[in-house]
Amino acid sequence: MRVLMLPLLQSALQQHMDEGNIPDVPGVYSISLSWTPGVNPPMLDWLNALPLYPQCYWQHRDGELETAACGGVKVFDRLAPAQAFLAAHPARPTLRLWGLNAFGSGEGEPESYLFLPRLTWQRDRQSHQLILNLASDTSLLEDARRCAVQLDALARLPAAVPLDPFAAHEISAAHQPGRPQWREVIAQALSALRRQQFAKVVLARRTRLELRGNLCAAALMAASKDVNHHCYHYMLCWSPRQAFLGSSPERLYRRRENRLDTEALAGTVAAGGPSSSAAQLADWLMNDDKNQRENLLVVDDICQRLHPAALSLDVTPPEVISLRTVQHLRRTIMAQLNCRDDARCLSLLQPTAAVAGLPRDAARRFITDHEPFRREWYAGSAGYLSLAQSEFCVSLRCARVENQSAWLYAGAGIVEGSDADQEWREIENKAAGMRTLFAAGPSEPPG
Repeated sequence: MRVLMLPLLQSALQQHMDEGNIPDVPGVYSISLSWTPGVNPPMLDWLNALPLYPQCYWQHRDGELETAACGGVKVFDRLAPAQAFLAAHPARPTLRLWGLNAFGSGEGEPESYLFLPRLTWQRDRQSHQLILNLASDTSLLEDARRCAVQLDALARLPAAVPLDPFAAHEISAAHQPGRPQWREVIAQALSALRRQQFAKVVLARRTRLELRGNLCAAALMAASKDVNHHCYHYMLCWSPRQAFLGSSPERLYRRRENRLDTEALAGTVAAGGPSSSAAQLADWLMNDDKNQRENLLVVDDICQRLHPAALSLDVTPPEVISLRTVQHLRRTIMAQLNCRDDARCLSLLQPTAAVAGLPRDAARRFITDHEPFRREWYAGSAGYLSLAQSEFCVSLRCARVENQSAWLYAGAGIVEGSDADQEWREIENKAAGMRTLFAAGPSEPPG
């Protein structure tokens, strides 16, 4: 069996060209094939079989949508031109751009990496679709001819084979900051809190793992999916050796027409321990003043930020969501918007107080001045943009992989009363969601 459905898509493209449906003009054109669920290879196996980059994988935390996309027909490093491209094609409201938005770009750094894929395999609860996109500033017909050559080469590939189990082993680890430096920066943050420079700041740690074995991003994504349940799973590969991926519990927002849903995911405790059950720890979390204050600070900040764009706002009572290594407090915020401007929604909501702090500008200045690395895609967002509907998760519980190295990221919210050693344990628990996927190597260095 050849790579899934590509010969049929190849025939469909040729038929559209023969019938004169693809004009020799600028624009966008899509062809889709639908089928009902059956015996199909896993999407990550399919994606890994295609030498077409960039590649994106994204699965909703409830399993209601799964997508594998590859090939960049159009690529955008800023939100404004990406949104303008979609707005220029109002007859195609479901046309989707996939990718990442950065935590906060510095001068000369990309704000986003969003692309219109050449090929998309999309699954919802009822059916599967394989979508081919054409786009050109000069001639759709010329792009169709280029695509036909591309498909001919891809259709000759052998069938997707199961991914080998992930088998990259950690041989060394180095933290930025190390534990002594972490204590110092927490002390500086608490001093700034006492001076009322901000009410909360989220500080992060980056851990570089040196690895032995085959570091395959798709296999790492599959391994993370197997153990990190109730999460958004996302991956963007720029090449076979360079990718950013993760399994995040947190939605940034979902917009359907003028309805927007977001959430405050802040306040953390371990999923279980030697002396306390998960239920006991969840009960403690629901009644702990520090964690409740941290969550309500995020709720208040989100509501204030959405207020100029919202006709109405509703907030649900708190709940505890349980993950593999941690439990979180969550409140959901629902808004009826006065516009459908995703660039505005992203600027209002990202980064949230749950990943930056508040007031946001003061917290971000402290992060820039005191964190010993740039966050880049960490604590930004991953997902898709379209006129009809958009959804992004917060890019947490993540790794950036390149050649034989992986960088893992985790952060903790610092408020009045925070303890440096307790916050270190929290980021250890959060980082474990990805780090435990790497076979145990030598013990980490002191500090």
